[in-house]
Amino acid sequence: MRRVDLNADVGESFGPYTIGHDGVILRYVTSANIACGLHGGDPSVMRRTVRLAAAGGVAVGAHPGFADLQGFGRRPMHLSAQEVEDLVAYQIGALAGIAAAEGARLHHVKPHGALYNMAAADRGLADAVAHAVAAVDPTLILFGLSGSCLLEAGEVVGLRTAAEVFADRSYASDGSLVPRDEPGAVVDDPRTVVERALQVVRAGTVTASDGGTIAVRGDTLCLHGDTPGAGALAARLRQGLEDAGVRVRPIAMGEEGR
Repeated sequence: MRRVDLNADVGESFGPYTIGHDGVILRYVTSANIACGLHGGDPSVMRRTVRLAAAGGVAVGAHPGFADLQGFGRRPMHLSAQEVEDLVAYQIGALAGIAAAEGARLHHVKPHGALYNMAAADRGLADAVAHAVAAVDPTLILFGLSGSCLLEAGEVVGLRTAAEVFADRSYASDGSLVPRDEPGAVVDDPRTVVERALQVVRAGTVTASDGGTIAVRGDTLCLHGDTPGAGALAARLRQGLEDAGVRVRPIAMGEEGR
């Protein structure tokens, strides 16, 4: 039986500002990437989100990003490799402490936004992220874009890795994500999202924006918490996968693709 993990970026609200639909999304996903307070989230939101995820049997992961609330961590920042390593280690440690307070533990790390995209293509930044994860907890699984150098960097330092494919984002012909400021970059039609996910699971491919086909390794599928209608999308995607005979479950330690 085919199986796949379904993850979502959550816990990105802060103070009086509500972002996403975490309460609904966490009913359907199997892994939660929780913001660590710099691009989004705050200590109270972090704790509530960890509690909610753990109560539902959802694997808890850290979602570190650039310190950029105004840009939601989606604007490139040019930091040294050491600064990136320190930034990532700091955020993983913060969420690990919150998780411990709730009787939970971290399962994985997935960089956020611009940091994720930059580390997918820049080996120096990828190494910095991987070194930070390994230094804090070498048992954590590193999530990264399928085919990216972030996965390679993780494997070099001995981390378990999970190749990620996005159900709600469009792909360029080189396998990168279409920039969010371009038309069609975000996919929010439920039928299309389900079709794309099943293509990944069944064929190991995604269709690029130019109509070409890209081979991918899809250990985990992502839905963004701030995609329009994210709660309904998560429900439709989970149902669509299960109706097609796909088992949706977290990536167990030692069972991921690499």
